[in-house]
Order: sequence, then structure tokens, then C-alpha cells
Amino acid sequence: MRKKQSLLISIKSAFGGIYHCATHERNMKIHIGAGLTVGFLSWWLALDKYEILILLVTVEGVLVAEMINTVVETLVNMISPKFHPLAKIAKDVAAGAVLITAIFSLVVGYMLFFSKL
Repeated sequence: MRKKQSLLISIKSAFGGIYHCATHERNMKIHIGAGLTVGFLSWWLALDKYEILILLVTVEGVLVAEMINTVVETLVNMISPKFHPLAKIAKDVAAGAVLITAIFSLVVGYMLFFSKL
């Protein structure tokens, strides 16, 4: 049985995972850039705290979906380094989940921002 890690080590590992994804995944960089843009627009258009909360949850959902997609792709590549139709399905479904999340975040952003212009 493996010895339990300290909370500090677990948190450090979690930040390491976030850092890895943010520095190695092209789409994560795009999503982070979009999130920063949303943050700036929220400030510039003086959104209220509830609108900002909705945007924060939406942006967080996209970032988490992208991280889960990275996990799926990494595990599939480890288990099936050669092409396999089932591996392709797993990767495509994970990518599709990110796409759905991103599309709905665009809808939310559109509804909140364009009502302010």
C-alpha cells in the first residue's frame, strides 16, 4: 500500500498538472487567452458580480474540459501508441466535449457582452 502524500505535495502536483497543460497544449493556451480577454471585457464593460460569476464558471468549464481532454489523449496514446479505431473514438469524443463546452461559452459571452454594447 502506498503511503499517503501530504496535502502540500498533492497541491504542488496539481499545480504541476495545470502548468504542464498551460505550457504544452496549444488549445489550452488559446482558451487561457480567451479567458483573459473575457476578464478584460468584463472589467471594461463593468459587468455586475453575477454576470462575472457566470463568465468565471463558463471559462472554468472550458479549461477543465480541455484538461480532461489532455488526460484522455495522453492515456490513449500510452495504451495504444499505434492507430486503433477505438482510440480514435475516445480522442474524438473528448475533443467533442471541449468543442461543445467552448461553443456554449461563446453563446454565454455573446448574451452577456452584446447586451452591454
